[in-house]
Amino acid sequence: MLTIDAHLDLAMNALEWNRDLRQPVHNLREREKHKTDLPDRGKGIVAFPELRRGNVGLVVATQIARYVAPSNPLPGWHSPEQAWAQTQGQLAWYRSMEEVGELTAITDKASLENHLQRWTAPEANSENLPIGYILSLEGADSLVTIGHLERAWQNGLRAVGPAHYGPGRYANGTDATGNLNSQGKELLREMERLNIILDATHLCDDAFWDALDCFHGPVWASHNNCRSLVNHNRQFSDEQLKELIKRGAVIGGAFDAWMLVPNWKRGESTPQEMNCSLETVIDHLDHICQLAGNTRHIGIGSDLDGAFGQEQSPFDLETIADLQKIPDLLSHRGYSEEDIQNVMQGNWVRFLRNAWS
Repeated sequence: MLTIDAHLDLAMNALEWNRDLRQPVHNLREREKHKTDLPDRGKGIVAFPELRRGNVGLVVATQIARYVAPSNPLPGWHSPEQAWAQTQGQLAWYRSMEEVGELTAITDKASLENHLQRWTAPEANSENLPIGYILSLEGADSLVTIGHLERAWQNGLRAVGPAHYGPGRYANGTDATGNLNSQGKELLREMERLNIILDATHLCDDAFWDALDCFHGPVWASHNNCRSLVNHNRQFSDEQLKELIKRGAVIGGAFDAWMLVPNWKRGESTPQEMNCSLETVIDHLDHICQLAGNTRHIGIGSDLDGAFGQEQSPFDLETIADLQKIPDLLSHRGYSEEDIQNVMQGNWVRFLRNAWS
């Protein structure tokens, strides 16, 4: 079954983790197994061969670069201009992967339909097909000015999450508080003018409600789970989820273990001892379905290799190819074939067709 993953940090892994994603995951792990600079060294999950093996033919792929003020202890760049340059390097990597046939940019309804037709044709062989990618900006700090947004749109940017972790130049994110500033509201107006999708993921509660009041374009949450199951401000409350459902959003289930099971201790807990499995992901997806009364608002937004690897992923997921285990798990829970199609790709496709119509 064709699968869509709405959140992968491909360029970050290629450039900052120095992973050649054309190599199989096993090769990447072997090359890194003696490195200790990052907790997920030798434990990666995502590479192009495994995406193709799992029939993950379309992804939302990120650019990401945070600006950090002198008082901000988070890792990041010391000026917006540096952050912008980092995202342009990431863009150059995506373009280079297009040149060698690994990726193809999906920027409008025509390119979407053409790509879907290629991947779902009876004679299709995923080993020979480029993986489609929709470019998304995770955290807007790198937009030096509002005018940079149109430049980014011309380069293929089609979704923006205004915030990431901590305080941002346009909006406050995870573990921060506070409403949108005037720049943030101006950013949303420009996004609406350009028909750029608002990714509500990572917005703090204050900024979330502000953004949904200000923005009248298409909204999704590329990688988010449920606060009622794991109580943290990174997750959405039932009230927030209901508002997203009302707006026609699709919410992508994230696979980061600390977001899946309560009481996870970073650097100490293991997926096995916490019983964190693909079934746990489905618990969060199912919770959203119960709130919505249907399966039309959930999908996959795994965030796999988003600065974590096997040490912080469901224990029954060896590589991203194992997303193909999800249909059977959903079926065992009583989900119909139509429901399963919705989760694996149908909801994202319908959302994009509507957004780009």
